[in-house]
Amino acid sequence: MIAIIDYGMGNLRSVQKAFEFVGYDAIVTDDIEKIRKADKIVLPGVGAFGDAIKTIREKHIDEEIYKAVDLKKPFLGICLGMQMVFDKSYEYGEHEGLGIIKGEIKLLPDNVKRPHIGWNSLDIKMRSPLFEGLGDEPYVYFVHSYFLETDAPVVSATTFYGREIQVAAQKDNVFALQFHPEKSGNTGLKILKNFGGL
Repeated sequence: MIAIIDYGMGNLRSVQKAFEFVGYDAIVTDDIEKIRKADKIVLPGVGAFGDAIKTIREKHIDEEIYKAVDLKKPFLGICLGMQMVFDKSYEYGEHEGLGIIKGEIKLLPDNVKRPHIGWNSLDIKMRSPLFEGLGDEPYVYFVHSYFLETDAPVVSATTFYGREIQVAAQKDNVFALQFHPEKSGNTGLKILKNFGGL
């Protein structure tokens, strides 16, 4: 069972439907017990970083995330969920993230249109089980104004948007994707199927 964490932000049903389409049972929940019993955990979402991380801490979901990571359960952060995996975000102030992977979330540069909405190709930098079978230069769908900056050896893919930006990372059992696999056609479905099969 895959638990998709519900903290009141974003269209989580589309992620659930995508997992079900590729053959995996998935529930959308904020129930601590259900999250604890899940085999895999997904933290998706769109919205403001500060509000999201505050809600996750108020509901004590952060504690379950840390436990799951320690137990080596596969964990996937998508879009805003991806950003919360890192140390800090500078979205409307300065906010502490979950700190699971080293890195900071910063505003896209002034020389590009914000938000970045649309399809871009991935430049895969690291062998990742999520990217198995994708072929050369897979295209995925983005909606974001903030992006990852890290010098840790965790970046699994980048894309070009004004300049090279980091859009995917992994550390052990933790995977983080800035793009939306559930909106990325067959490529995105393959990524979610790969995650479900871990």
